[in-house]
Amino acid sequence: MTKALTVSGLSRRYGAVRAVDKIGFEIAAGEIFGLLGPNGAGKTTAIECVLGLVRPDAGSIHVCGIDALARPQDARARIGAVLQATGLPDKITPREALDVFGAFYPHPLQTDALLDRFGLREKQGLAYDTLSGGQKQRLALALAFVGDPQLLVLDEPATGLDVQMRRELHDHIREVRAAGCAVLLATHGMEEAAQLCDRIAVIAGGRIVATGTPTELIAGSGGSLEDVILKLTGAAQ
Repeated sequence: MTKALTVSGLSRRYGAVRAVDKIGFEIAAGEIFGLLGPNGAGKTTAIECVLGLVRPDAGSIHVCGIDALARPQDARARIGAVLQATGLPDKITPREALDVFGAFYPHPLQTDALLDRFGLREKQGLAYDTLSGGQKQRLALALAFVGDPQLLVLDEPATGLDVQMRRELHDHIREVRAAGCAVLLATHGMEEAAQLCDRIAVIAGGRIVATGTPTELIAGSGGSLEDVILKLTGAAQ
């Protein structure tokens, strides 16, 4: 299968702290891959390295076969991302934000289509600082899709969403998987991971301690995915 993301030997240290320590994983096109672990486990640092926001101390990252460390701009052009916090100018409107972000991509999706897709048509002309938390998160998702990415990176994307919007988000994620997009999802939501992810990597103390499908990780445990994660991450502390 075509690999949308290949991470190998990835390490990043902050002083005496090993945020990520020689981790590696692959995500195929059309696959949802989850990163699960407690706060401080290394999930966000790994994502920041993949996105080019932080340069690793060692290791390699390839996005759709492109060396992301040697050719960061080419790699970023194939990635869409939603981080834990999205900051935009207070007075920018959803339409303006989508138009601006789209200008950075050679073949962006149409702004009108994204406004409709993410339920922002009626809010398209409102200032960002007047939007609700859920509306801001919907805009963040629309901005992640504007470049028609081959790899979608989501760091706790359901934060601030109500139950209905969370279901709609999950539908969007499944739709892009069906279209061949790869998804890297970092989440604390065990139920979310079990429902969405084709495979999961459990990370603790900067290292991947287990990888497998949700069914494989749960098999033989006699418990839930949450029980498995707690056991694995506790043993790695």
